[in-house]
Amino acid sequence: MIKYIALYKKPADPEGFDEKYFESHLPIVNSVPGIVRAEVAKVQRVVFAGFLGETELHLIAEMYFESEESFKAALQTPEWATSGANLAEIGGMELVAMFSAEVVEK
Repeated sequence: MIKYIALYKKPADPEGFDEKYFESHLPIVNSVPGIVRAEVAKVQRVVFAGFLGETELHLIAEMYFESEESFKAALQTPEWATSGANLAEIGGMELVAMFSAEVVEK
């Protein structure tokens, strides 16, 4: 299983960002073929910032794919491209760090 993770730092207008994120971006993400499930969590507090330094986290989004092949296929879909365009449109690209990881233990 592959997990695609997006860490969002706190925006200047958290309520406005959340409204756009949950009403427009998340439905597009959920339409991407191959996603097994998507979870979004609001960060309540950072216990130990470590390498994050002064970055104040806001959201953590996790999208799960059955395999690396299904993840790579999803990256090529129009829905994935639309989700990226939408994220840029709502101001999320300057707030986010994204990476993929292989789930090695459940």
